[in-house]
Amino acid sequence: MSDYEVLEIGGLDEWREHFGGFRPESSRDGRRVVDHDLTMQYIGMTANALEPGEEAGYWHTHSRVEELYVFLGGRGQMGLDGEVVDVGPGSVVRVGQGVWRTWRCVPDGSEQLRWLCIRAGGSELPHLPDDGQRDNDRPSPW
Repeated sequence: MSDYEVLEIGGLDEWREHFGGFRPESSRDGRRVVDHDLTMQYIGMTANALEPGEEAGYWHTHSRVEELYVFLGGRGQMGLDGEVVDVGPGSVVRVGQGVWRTWRCVPDGSEQLRWLCIRAGGSELPHLPDDGQRDNDRPSPW
């Protein structure tokens, strides 16, 4: 059997219906911890949605994990150490170890702030595509 899994997390407009977190006391509406549903070894991911005016309500940092926030809908802001950065569809924010972060959906927004948070830790990634392999002669399956 090949080493892959498929999970349907729903369209962006369905993300608010998710309820989850890493611990029961940190769970909330609008969060799905995808790596709790899939066998992920080296990366983690959450799918998130906040209502206009809603915010994380806490700051956090990681000592070994790097995070990548990919914003897909709505308007929001991230607090990054002492700075505030505006985010919206197409914004991608990398946050390294030791950086304090928090986020919110702007109060005057007309739609939910939706994003993926991709987490990775451990050793550095190989310089890609050095670990990849290509087969130009293999026919496409469709």
